Amino acid sequence: MPGSRQAPRRAWRGGNWQDGDRALPEEVAVAFTYDGTAHAVMMATPDDLRDFAIGFSLTEGILTHADEVEVLEIVPLPTGIDLRFWLQPGRGEALAARRRRMAGPVGCGMCGLETLAQVQRAVPEVGPGVALSPEEIEAALASLPPAQALNTETHAVHAAAFWHPRRGLVALREDVGRHNALDKLAGALAARSLPAAEGLVMVTSRISVELVQKAAMLGAPMLAGISAPTTLALEVAEAAGITVMGICRRDGFEIFTRPHRVLEAAPA
Repeated sequence: MPGSRQAPRRAWRGGNWQDGDRALPEEVAVAFTYDGTAHAVMMATPDDLRDFAIGFSLTEGILTHADEVEVLEIVPLPTGIDLRFWLQPGRGEALAARRRRMAGPVGCGMCGLETLAQVQRAVPEVGPGVALSPEEIEAALASLPPAQALNTETHAVHAAAFWHPRRGLVALREDVGRHNALDKLAGALAARSLPAAEGLVMVTSRISVELVQKAAMLGAPMLAGISAPTTLALEVAEAAGITVMGICRRDGFEIFTRPHRVLEAAPA
């Protein structure tokens, strides 16, 4: 399915009525089914679904590596899309250990958790990663808007992207849900065997706790967002060793945790 669709609308602009069409993002129910058992349903933009399938499974701890999937089928249904996984032997037991059923609206990546303890699930501590100068971080952030094709068309979706200090912007994914966009990015990086530890992950949203948790599962040492982080997100980021930057705008950015990865000046 395409990521957007034209919808008729009547607009009041400049003191006049204008009839025409506007591109709007698609939003459908996407189900995750593992070894024949339903696991989760997310509302998402129905493109880059293979990346979404693998990325969600990695950031949620269902998979530890993409090659643990024997078969992945993307099955369109009248009510949505079913991502059907058949996992290698042994992964089903790991999945059963952290079972969760949820219907996740685009604004929340944690709706439907079975216990309060799952909100603050343990995440791994990231490695040392890279160190970037303010100029490099600004260059990374400036590369986002021109690459956001779906948002340019619809003005209604989030993006998650990965910037490498030697290769520039190497991957970007978009979705109506900010956490879905990050999952799609995770899948894209896994497909290309690109370690998140080698660069900067960026999101066009506030930095909420589930984004920090997913970044930690990716091993991403640096996470930047155009809006502010939440206090719980910072607590988790500090524990995981992640450098969080927020309020990333044209005039600069603010560092909230682990500032040692941001150099005082560009390297000679």
